[in-house]
Amino acid sequence: MARKKSGGKEQWIATGIIVIIILAIVAAIVLMPRPQKEVAKGEEIVIDDRISPLTNQGIIVEVERVRHRGLLDKLLIPFSREWKNKPSFYVEVTIDGKTFSSKNATILKGGKEYLYVTWDTWDADFKEFRMVKDVEEEKAASKVTITIVERVNYGILGRKTKDIERDSFTLTYDYRTGRWSGDDYLYDKDGYGHFVGEYFEVWFNIYQTDFDGDGIPYWTEVNVLHTSPFIDDSKMDPDGDGIPTSWEWKWGYDPFTWDNHKYLDPDLDGIENVEEYRMSEWLANPFTPDIYVEVDIMEKGSFLDINRKFYEESKQALIERFCQHGINLYIDDGWPDSPKNGGGDKVPYTEIASQDTGSMLEYYERYFPDERKGIFRYVVLGHEGGFCIPSKFNRYDSIHIGVSRKSYFTYAALGERAKRVTLAKRLMHELGHSLGITPWSVQGCDNTSIWGSKEEKKKFIQTWANYKSVMNYYWVAGWFAMPLSDLIEYMKFDFLDYSDGSNPPYDQNDWTHLYLPTFEIDASVIEDPFFAPPGVDKIVLEDDKNISRDGWILLENLSDALIEKLEIYCTGRLSKSSPYENGVEWRVYVKENATDGEINARVYARPNIYPTHAIWSLIAEGYFDGKDITFYSQTDIVNNILEMVESGS
Repeated sequence: MARKKSGGKEQWIATGIIVIIILAIVAAIVLMPRPQKEVAKGEEIVIDDRISPLTNQGIIVEVERVRHRGLLDKLLIPFSREWKNKPSFYVEVTIDGKTFSSKNATILKGGKEYLYVTWDTWDADFKEFRMVKDVEEEKAASKVTITIVERVNYGILGRKTKDIERDSFTLTYDYRTGRWSGDDYLYDKDGYGHFVGEYFEVWFNIYQTDFDGDGIPYWTEVNVLHTSPFIDDSKMDPDGDGIPTSWEWKWGYDPFTWDNHKYLDPDLDGIENVEEYRMSEWLANPFTPDIYVEVDIMEKGSFLDINRKFYEESKQALIERFCQHGINLYIDDGWPDSPKNGGGDKVPYTEIASQDTGSMLEYYERYFPDERKGIFRYVVLGHEGGFCIPSKFNRYDSIHIGVSRKSYFTYAALGERAKRVTLAKRLMHELGHSLGITPWSVQGCDNTSIWGSKEEKKKFIQTWANYKSVMNYYWVAGWFAMPLSDLIEYMKFDFLDYSDGSNPPYDQNDWTHLYLPTFEIDASVIEDPFFAPPGVDKIVLEDDKNISRDGWILLENLSDALIEKLEIYCTGRLSKSSPYENGVEWRVYVKENATDGEINARVYARPNIYPTHAIWSLIAEGYFDGKDITFYSQTDIVNNILEMVESGS
């Protein structure tokens, strides 16, 4: 009897195992993705229109950074104290009519109100706001609204408060594609996942629950990319171009076609796509111009020396000024999780750090990470002197800002506000050299005749004094030489800006002449110890060295239709950025003996920013058929598939 019972038990176990195997096979058949196959003409295409068969469907909204835009105006008001008052604000996220707020920090058996009290949430230890919402299965889209609410004081002694909605933007998130549209969208003018409002600047991301955790929705993997929704594609690089599928998908590249990402620089900021990918954590966008700066601070030289400090207000003033012109400025003066020797390091004291000594080279080699060279400008807040120089080769990526007791007293008498404005001025001036504004391109830049003889000073005021830029010594530190009319203007609006070109003929619009890649290319002039500005006679231009020629032929006489297409496809994807408002020149190279399906056209551009020196940059690749160029477009692929779904074909 015991053996019979044992045999029956074994039979039930065997039967159970068979049932489990059968169920597993059925589940695999049901859940296995059914990707679109290569089909012959006329053969039926099978589309898997399921949205979330592998995981419980939900949406995640991350607000990565919020920056208040009001500090610059407050800081530039003489004798103002408003700049000391940090704003208080919070974030509201509304998803399909349900609102979540960052001020409500829910904890066990209660809650707490939490406000950001800062000009920039990155300076609050990178505090981010994340909201998750469950949505009904197979839901096609969600409406998302992000609102920034500021709490302001009013009444007698400001003892009352009220909450005011400052900026709000609304998006429609598509669960099939993982894209959103509305007030922000891919290739929009302030950058995908980046909203610049009247009062606040916001960086954010939206994505959905995803079985393999690569952020690419099931529908897109199965029907568009033909990748597996069971495998994390953030670790896959099927075309071997150095960038994984997930990044290429996000920014509209073909993950299965080798792209020259080592040299591709569609936004012409000098940060090529492989570097943009490496900087993803720090909000890098391949289609918006980004400037990255690392700041280290020199130690005290003695007990009587001053404590050098890179003021948060100086940083925010500069970020805002560049933001107004469509350029993202990121300054690492101590970011959490930055690499070894990242920003905010203390470097040894050096009494004299001139352009002709090796001190900057020592800092550059020991305190500036190799992986940041070619991406960041390197700044040392040091003792005496201010300059922008090459530390290696002839590339202007090293900056020294002098803050000594002597220089401290030249502006400290005007108060704490003046310290911050002056520091921002000095950095903006030297940064301008790394952006292409030089004495040999603009004679008003670094022109020392304002401190010359009486006749030189008179001539300068009649000419280059009209060049109202921080690149002009007159408007940075020449207040003691100004006639009363200029001094009144200088005091009325403490100057922190590049010129806008509104005072011809001795003026230029610096903003439209900036060239962001200047810091990573060899300069057109070599400043040896005997160099004296302006140095126009020393200029040597070699503008073709950035173009690959082996096996590539220049396409002569581009048609008007092709140029128009390049304008729409290439510059149409760029953010709003003044340096490229003057347009660009085009060159197209075609590859000899290209194989079928291989990219055989490279598009180069050079911005029209004379007298600033610019070189040719690779900004796009495509397929040339002898007359026209075709570019890969995920949007077209998605639209074609959706048309088939809607038509039932």
